[in-house]
Amino acid sequence: MPLPDHEILETLSSAKLLTSMITPAVLISACGTLIFSTSARLARIFDRVQMLKGEVEAVLEGKLAFPEERMKMLKVQTRKQRVRAWLIQKAMAALYTATVLYVASSLAIALNVAYGSTETAWLPSGLALLGGLFLLVASVLLLYESRYNLRFIERHIDFIAFLEDSYEKGKKEGVAAGRPGPAGL
Repeated sequence: MPLPDHEILETLSSAKLLTSMITPAVLISACGTLIFSTSARLARIFDRVQMLKGEVEAVLEGKLAFPEERMKMLKVQTRKQRVRAWLIQKAMAALYTATVLYVASSLAIALNVAYGSTETAWLPSGLALLGGLFLLVASVLLLYESRYNLRFIERHIDFIAFLEDSYEKGKKEGVAAGRPGPAGL
């Protein structure tokens, strides 16, 4: 027995509603994944700041060699972490805003389909496009932050190379003069 016309329309309306809401749902999921990974990046920055703080304290206590060079490097690294934290915070704000806009877009789709409104048909698309813009901004900020982090890593590698060179130089001088290499390395 065929379905009555009103049941067919309800079924089509429900299918249209669900189909229309899939795209914002996928984008909401993508934003959630990016928020999760960005939060992890922020946690790593906190860990690195704690490590830098411990190294500054060790220099102040006289436990580390090359205190002037270390403090100079630590000042630069601390500034870099501050900038990275700022970039991550702005990216997270953009990601949360994009998520809100995608949820609003999804709700606007549901309202348009439920009420058959043609006057506000532009609203879901506008909200989704705005969400896409915020997602783009967040992605650019995260890309810039990752490049900025590379500079942090390169500076650390440069300082490690300085310590290794200093150790080798001190070892050679110590062996030639009958002394051990420099202390504190």
